Amino acid sequence: MADYQNILLAADFSVHGNYVASRAKRLADLCNARLNIIHVVDNISMPDTAYGTVISLGEDSSYELLEAKKSRLTEISDQFGIDVSRRWLVWGVPGHEIVQMAEQEHIDLIVVGSHGRHSLALLLGSTANSILHHAKCDVMAIRLQESDV
Repeated sequence: MADYQNILLAADFSVHGNYVASRAKRLADLCNARLNIIHVVDNISMPDTAYGTVISLGEDSSYELLEAKKSRLTEISDQFGIDVSRRWLVWGVPGHEIVQMAEQEHIDLIVVGSHGRHSLALLLGSTANSILHHAKCDVMAIRLQESDV
């Protein structure tokens, strides 16, 4: 097994989230590595303005969704002992943002959940597939099954 020092959990907050997080935590403990977490928000309406991309706080639904995501990130991070300085909630395209954060933070391994289906893109899912093809570090896809909930 490689000596991983800096592991990034790519959390999607699906029903399998705790299963993937527990696998990442177990691996981090075995390697005596630092565990980091990222969640990428990609479904909040954020209009571009002359001042850049902004979150419209006037819309209750967008604000509430963002607060729910922050809450879930905190919950998972606290449960698995991830330091506050190693938690990221970002907006963008998940595959791109995860790979970018991995490079920025010198991550050795990205852990992501993956649904077992038929073709490679379906097997991994579009985010996991994107991470696998663009990451400069190792990627571990945790195969998800209904029994893992």
